[in-house]
Amino acid sequence: MITSSATEFLEAFATLAPLPDAEATARAAYLVAPAEFTLAAESARDNQYMDMSLTVDPLKALAQHSALAQALRADIPVITFPGNPATPDAVFPNNVFATAPGRLIVGRMRHSVRQREAERADIRDFFGDVLGYDEIDLSGCDDLVAELTGSLIIDRARGIGYCGLSERCDMAGAQAMHKAFDLRLTLCFELAEAEYHTNVVLTLLASRAAIIAADGFRDPVVPRAIAKAYGDRAIWLTPAQKQAFAANAIALSDDRVWMSACATASLTAEQYEALAGYGFAVGAVDLSEIEKAGGSLRCCVGEIY
Repeated sequence: MITSSATEFLEAFATLAPLPDAEATARAAYLVAPAEFTLAAESARDNQYMDMSLTVDPLKALAQHSALAQALRADIPVITFPGNPATPDAVFPNNVFATAPGRLIVGRMRHSVRQREAERADIRDFFGDVLGYDEIDLSGCDDLVAELTGSLIIDRARGIGYCGLSERCDMAGAQAMHKAFDLRLTLCFELAEAEYHTNVVLTLLASRAAIIAADGFRDPVVPRAIAKAYGDRAIWLTPAQKQAFAANAIALSDDRVWMSACATASLTAEQYEALAGYGFAVGAVDLSEIEKAGGSLRCCVGEIY
């Protein structure tokens, strides 16, 4: 079922028990290292989190990325693919490649500078030849835009998706992803006008709590409905905390949420206490150089289910 009605969503959500064999968090992760890291002017056209006036330090970005991979290994195995100088800002692979059990999904990116990332044979071969995953390739579909887990937040334990519509994902893309990820229910909604991806305004933590930036949604009913679905176990962010990428977080285990150092510095004591009450410690990694490209920690992490 795909719906744009918060009421229909809540009614359907109440009928869906967690899937018996589904894991709420990934069994491994993969990253793509920066190579000659720069900012892409094409991507900045619809990404308010980018500032093209900033200079970047490629070596500092590489060091921060390496530290990220090492930190995440405390929770799950992490594979890092080498960067490609032909795509110097390609450090956010979760928009291009994503997985469901036994399947690799390749997204249809909006911008040509990002579309080139989908051509990487080594990543496709790793999932196909090494892991034996079937491939669902949306990258050649000219009639849709679907930037995978940038636009689609997934409750993996229940098979439920939350898809924010913007220039980076249209309704045809939402429908294609609903099918590709074999979801039982998808709630589609429009992001606020200036937003580009859902994962900077919403994250789910091990399918039992949420971090929400309400001002990132065009209709305020939607974030309230999402919070209600999870028993109001939600951390509500201010606009400044959203800008600090506090919603661009990820839980790779049942008891820890990872954020950038900028994001964690923006949280209040009460929010830390609430996360602890939901069962989550907070892990932090400095990604200040990488964040200049308009994304943060969650954007860097491709999940392997």
